[in-house]
Amino acid sequence: MMQKNYRQYIVLNKNLIIAFLVAIIVSAIVAQILSDQASYINSTYTVVIDFVVFYSTFSFLFYFDNRKKYRTESGNLDKARLKKDLLKIISSLGVAEIVYTISRWALQYYFLNLEYEAYLASIIAHILSTILYMIVVNVSVKITRLYKDGT
Repeated sequence: MMQKNYRQYIVLNKNLIIAFLVAIIVSAIVAQILSDQASYINSTYTVVIDFVVFYSTFSFLFYFDNRKKYRTESGNLDKARLKKDLLKIISSLGVAEIVYTISRWALQYYFLNLEYEAYLASIIAHILSTILYMIVVNVSVKITRLYKDGT
């Protein structure tokens, strides 16, 4: 059972990292396209695009990896289990998202004002914010006991 819990943490982190990699590429492109805009506009639009791309990618990967987990033996959806786990994951990701969004926007704004190239400011801000995000998500998942008892 302990190995199953660790495997679930690994799968969650894999999905988060893949989603961040897709988002980092798209947001760097958007940041460069908007490089002639004011720093606050560039930072704001880049964070919004980042958010949409990240959650679209993560949602698809999370669903793909967990689609069988919430089915009963008869093939019906285990709504109670799904609702309980969704509340836990949304809580965990929500707290981390607040930390990520604030740090991502502030760091990109800061690097743009230091006259970094827009794509580079986006990438650096993204990486630093992702590190903070991953720490907060993993601590939050542990606190909410998302993977307790092999679920």
